Amino acid sequence: MTLIELRTEIQKALDNVPENVLQSVLDYLKQAQAQSPDQIRRDNNFKKILAEDKELLKRLAK
Repeated sequence: MTLIELRTEIQKALDNVPENVLQSVLDYLKQAQAQSPDQIRRDNNFKKILAEDKELLKRLAK
C-alpha cells in the first residue's frame, strides 16, 4: 500500500470513529511522533513477541 493510499484509508477510518475516541487517537499519534525509529522498532518487536507467545504466557501465568 502506498503512502497516499494509507493516508486515505486512515482518513476514511477517522471519519467513522466516534467522537469520544478521537482524542485518544490524537494522543496516540502525538506519542508516536515523539518516538525515535529505534523505539518504534523495539515496540513493534515486543508486540510481535507477545502475540506469538500468547499461549505460552497464559500457561506460565497459571
